[in-house]
Amino acid sequence: MPQTMLSRLALAAATILIIAAGVRAGEGDWPRFRGPNGQGISDATTIPVKWTESDYNWKVKLPGTGHSSPVLWGDRVFLTCTDAETAKRLIVCLKAADGSKLWQREYESKTYTQNNDNSFASASPAADASGIVVTWSTPEEITLLALDMDGKDVWRRNLGPLVAKHGSGQSPIIVGDLVILANDQEDLNRMTILGLPLNRPVGKSSLIAVDRKTGQTRWQIERQTALAAYSTPCIYQAEGGQPQVIFSSTAHGITGVDPVAGKVAWEVGGIFKDRCVGSPVVAPGLVLAGYGLGTRGTLYVAVRPGSAGKKAEIAYEIQKPVPLVPTPIVRDGRLYLWYDDGTVACLKVETGEVVWRERAGGSYYGSPVWVAGRLYCIARNGDVVVLAAADKFEALARVPLGETSFATPAVAGGVMYLRTLNYLHSLGGKK
Repeated sequence: MPQTMLSRLALAAATILIIAAGVRAGEGDWPRFRGPNGQGISDATTIPVKWTESDYNWKVKLPGTGHSSPVLWGDRVFLTCTDAETAKRLIVCLKAADGSKLWQREYESKTYTQNNDNSFASASPAADASGIVVTWSTPEEITLLALDMDGKDVWRRNLGPLVAKHGSGQSPIIVGDLVILANDQEDLNRMTILGLPLNRPVGKSSLIAVDRKTGQTRWQIERQTALAAYSTPCIYQAEGGQPQVIFSSTAHGITGVDPVAGKVAWEVGGIFKDRCVGSPVVAPGLVLAGYGLGTRGTLYVAVRPGSAGKKAEIAYEIQKPVPLVPTPIVRDGRLYLWYDDGTVACLKVETGEVVWRERAGGSYYGSPVWVAGRLYCIARNGDVVVLAAADKFEALARVPLGETSFATPAVAGGVMYLRTLNYLHSLGGKK
């Protein structure tokens, strides 16, 4: 076998090992939106069910507002913020032990029209031992930026213009030696008003992976454009199989991509008729994702992923009502759907059969996390709602944070981090 082929095979094998390790990130790290592999699962045992203001380890005022979720690596907490008046982008690094500021970076930007509930700091960072990667957008430029642990720029990419009437919100992920971003944009000319075409600009959609160290493009998959997606990808790996990066979008449905080759492994298209906002999740033998319209989810689809010589196929569908924005939890054979309107459902993940569906109350943009057999989710008014993750509905607590929150909790080192519009809270970790 030629030496170049051997080198490529060795690189692919090493990349697969790194990807697998990243999916199983340790308890001390919460490296991306919704933690290890975006599944929202923590093995922490030191998070209280109920608490008061005096129970926080610390509470700090942030240098700007934002809806992004915190990520952690080692003893550092990373957040993105913004000045809503100028759209200045702020990246802040805090010491996890006491909330003290280690560094802050600021980048000038410009305001533009987006959904009133969006923010110029909606995308969450991704972290690893080398530092963090962040993204933000203006109509003229999608920025992808890497910083080291001391907050120094490592590389910066301009991925071209953005066309999306609601603004942007997809978060990057780090997969081995790759940084991957879903760039699904808008083509509103597919819609009409009174039968007339809108004649709007058409975005250029793609899936892109860049080198973690240099920012240079490793692969790029051009995509059909429909409605902008806001979901963040995750990794699916069947037992004995190769890792696949899972994406969801209006134009392409659910897609599995080989992260080493940068090729589509399988796709189930034509299943989503409107916008994908919540992110895909994985279960043994299944990938699940959904879409919705306006403020409500319309459909969730469970797909059996494709493999060598076998096409992907739909296992089952969950008709509305389903969530639009909150991403579900899969744990212990159960699928927990937390709806935008405060309804929560427990289903059997293998079949989609409903175990229970009840009202928890509130309105939600943040997603739930699973900790020690409990579900924690922050309502838009800032109430943290805690439910039992069990085959019987049980509301355990409702604790107010005091102001608006669209973010998802992070849990690392046995501590939970709760972000509101202006503050970050640290809770738990005490034996």
